[in-house]
Amino acid sequence: MEGLALGADQAARAERDAVDELTAQWERERPDVDVSPMGVIGRVSRLSRVFERRLKDYFATHGLEPWEFDVLASLRRSGAPYELTAGALLKSAMVTSGAITNRIDRLEAKGLVRRGQSPDDRRSVRVRLTDEGLKVVDDVLVGHIANEEALLAPLSPMERELLIKLLRMLLVEHGDTSLG
Repeated sequence: MEGLALGADQAARAERDAVDELTAQWERERPDVDVSPMGVIGRVSRLSRVFERRLKDYFATHGLEPWEFDVLASLRRSGAPYELTAGALLKSAMVTSGAITNRIDRLEAKGLVRRGQSPDDRRSVRVRLTDEGLKVVDDVLVGHIANEEALLAPLSPMERELLIKLLRMLLVEHGDTSLG
């Protein structure tokens, strides 16, 4: 890919991180092994944990857990009437059926969702945002996006686009191409 070389401003920002220390230790101890994949995987893994902490902290200021926002956001993204089957929520959340049932129970107890029977299939449960749930997800979304913007602030728009392309390439290669 073109443009992968660091410019002067990028090189000035590039300092050593914890993964540099980790890979240097391996290179010292096992110079016969190419540990360069750790440079990518280790950084993605560590960055994921940093992002998860910052997102959790933000959602906590609104009395939400990240998973609660995820369920509310899935319903909101589905469009009016902001309703999905429990099975569809299960697929998007990538958790067990028991876990999604527990999550729906907890959101229902907070008055943010309600359950109902599907008119098409009485065996199927539909989950719908309440008016309060819609208000909460819409209110929290704007700050959530601002929080994500702050997390990505060190990257220029061009760097973000390159990162998006590279991460998309890896996700597609590993079969992560749909929410379900």
